[in-house]
Amino acid sequence: MHFISLTQTTHEFINATVKLGDKAIDATCGNGHDTLFLAKAVGVCGCVWSFDIQESALFIARQRLIEANVLKRVHLICDSHERMEHHIMPESRVGIRVIVFNLGYLPGGNKQITTKVASTLKALKISWQLLERSGLLAVVLYPGHAEGLLETQSVLQAVERLQLQPSRVEHVKTPSEKGPQGLYIWK
Repeated sequence: MHFISLTQTTHEFINATVKLGDKAIDATCGNGHDTLFLAKAVGVCGCVWSFDIQESALFIARQRLIEANVLKRVHLICDSHERMEHHIMPESRVGIRVIVFNLGYLPGGNKQITTKVASTLKALKISWQLLERSGLLAVVLYPGHAEGLLETQSVLQAVERLQLQPSRVEHVKTPSEKGPQGLYIWK
């Protein structure tokens, strides 16, 4: 059995979409792995906004970005992803080519603090408005815990109802029913 690495798949799709100088959003910073990947992908002239509700997550991410010498191109924001439009000025929104959500809880953190259906659905709608034409909205879903299962079902239903009106959707599942899933939507 071949394991599908959703991180690797997500990064491959990002590399195929983003160009040097683009802008990107990591809607769920966590430990900063996707934020770092995005910061490298957009290059020195690009910009990344990275959101998390936990200061501890942003602290870890900041250290990772400093070590890689890319902190200057990243805005670390301690707030919910549903409020991203309040932190990205209208004049800065042109050129947002990739938005990444890695839902669930902070690896190594408190598993009781998870992303929630209502804020995620709101953030996805806002993301779709901010995303440039031919941009990528990447969502990694984790149905292995109660909130994650509800969130996975709700996000998939929202896309099925074409609330985001995507031009192309790719849904990648791991072999396990409770394993992570990747949802990749191109505008």
